[in-house]
Amino acid sequence: MTDNDNDAVEVVDDESDPDTTGEDADATAEATTDQTEPVADAAEGATEAAEVAEAEEPEDQGPTFDEDVMPDEEADLLIPVEDYLAAGVHIGTQQKTQDMERFIHRVRDDGLYVLDVSQTDSRIRTAADFLANYDPERILVTSSRQYGRFPATKFADAVGARARTGRFIPGTLTNPDYDGYIEPDVVVVTDPIGDAQAVKEAITVGIPVIAMCDSNNQTGNVDLVVPTNNKGRRALSVVYWLLANETLDRRGSDTVYALDDFEDEI
Repeated sequence: MTDNDNDAVEVVDDESDPDTTGEDADATAEATTDQTEPVADAAEGATEAAEVAEAEEPEDQGPTFDEDVMPDEEADLLIPVEDYLAAGVHIGTQQKTQDMERFIHRVRDDGLYVLDVSQTDSRIRTAADFLANYDPERILVTSSRQYGRFPATKFADAVGARARTGRFIPGTLTNPDYDGYIEPDVVVVTDPIGDAQAVKEAITVGIPVIAMCDSNNQTGNVDLVVPTNNKGRRALSVVYWLLANETLDRRGSDTVYALDDFEDEI
């Protein structure tokens, strides 16, 4: 299997963040209220369950550049369809939720669901239209996923937003007594499962959620779905790169980033 194959369906590392192990006690003392403790436990439980499920998923055999990934082969995309394929943006999981069914183009012989990249492309444009209306400093992007942390942080730097990567501290959006408390107007999450705490707190305070969603995600608490492989390093880099450039374009900025800027060297 090539490096390109592995990147298409990379799953989250099981290794714990060195800065988060043993952090629960401190975080609870700093940020926990009676209201947020049950939410934190539920969110962390969902994250652990998701990681176990991902570890059990079979590795993909890699993209073929003539693969059928959208109903309209002549669709006008932001980048060539081959670039989406090379990054594995279209590769879903072997699970499909009813919420995500409308974004799935077909199922492969190996059981993996194929996301419709024309819808991915369209939703990136829609998300950019939406985000361009907000004060950059009032946009929050989160990623608990290891492979989403670098591109999410780079996206925040590019558009002037805030980033919270790694473990999302309970009370960040709901507890004014917490030193890290912030009040964004919109939240962008890398995965509604891994970033469940951020999604729950966004709902509590009534702010919209934009989420990168794979074929196995529930989207009931998501206001705008961007269908994509949200587990692969290259896939997340491509989506965040496109979203950053499209958001800047709608603001009238001449700044254009290269994909290399969003790809971690690890």
